[in-house]
Formats: sequence, structure tokens, C-alpha cells
Amino acid sequence: MQRALFLDRDGVINIDYQYVFKKEDIHFLNGIFSLVREANKRNYLVIVVTNQAGIGRGFYSENDFLSLSEWIKKQFKKNKSIIDKIYYSPFHPEFGVGKYKLDSELRKPKPGMFFKARDDYQIDLKNSIMIGNNKSDLIAAYRAGIKNIICFGNLCENEYGPNINNLYEAKKYLVDFKN
Repeated sequence: MQRALFLDRDGVINIDYQYVFKKEDIHFLNGIFSLVREANKRNYLVIVVTNQAGIGRGFYSENDFLSLSEWIKKQFKKNKSIIDKIYYSPFHPEFGVGKYKLDSELRKPKPGMFFKARDDYQIDLKNSIMIGNNKSDLIAAYRAGIKNIICFGNLCENEYGPNINNLYEAKKYLVDFKN
């Protein structure tokens, strides 16, 4: 089984401007490429798990999201780092429109995206790491059985593990992590 570094997108990989779907609105956070490069070097899969309620609300399309995701992956590759997969939930139980108005197991704080990644890649969730920036990220990781849950930034309280203030601290955690 493989270990994975799970990352939320908005607020961990890039600045969260709310409903980001255009590449000109992606501003990568300092240290993200270095963190992912280190995870790659240590043979972690790098998996993004992101709620994308903007799709469900009709602010942008799934194709907009998928195109942006491919562009993001190319930017990582240009920076000698690899994102293996991006999982997303386009659903919202209250504000979704049409087929997107759904209380899906894929939407964090439910753990469905983690379980899908586990099944697709034979991931050892217990010995994987999640970095999120809000409570729903942390709860979803906890419900999935991830034991190494990091809260990035000062927007959430983390009863499941350490809080960090920058991605260089996350890189140090990754280097020091023993399973």
C-alpha cells in the first residue's frame, strides 16, 4: 500500500478567492511546489481533494474546473513536482442546482473522496497525511481514518493534529514524519 499527501486546493495550494475557476485567479502559495516536490521525493502520492460548490451553484462548469485542474497540474510539472490526481465534489446539499443539489458522500466533511482515492490507488490512509485549511477538511480526513492531519493557517482549530502557519513547516513535518 502507498502513502499519500492529501491537499485541499483553495487555501492550501492557492489563495482562496472564493469560487476560483480561471487560471488568472490562481496565485500559488509560497512553498507549495517545494512541499509537493518533497512528497514526490519521498514516494508519497499527491492527491488533491477539493469541494467545488461553484459548479453545483452554476458559477462555472465542470469543464471549466477540469481545464483549470489540468493547467494547475502543468504548473506543478514545470516546477518539478507532480500532483497525481485531483478529486472534486461539485455538489451542494442546499444551494446546488439540478443534479448538483445532493448531499453527496464526496463532499467534505464526508470522507468519500479519500475512500475513492484509497480504492483507486491502494492508499494506506492511516499512514497518509492531510493538509487542509478549514474544519470540513479536517473532519473528512479524520472520518477517513487518516491519523496525520495538519491545519494550515489560522482559520481552523485542529483537534486532530498540528497547526502550521506556512507550507515550509508542512515540508518539515513531512521530512520528520515516521510511520
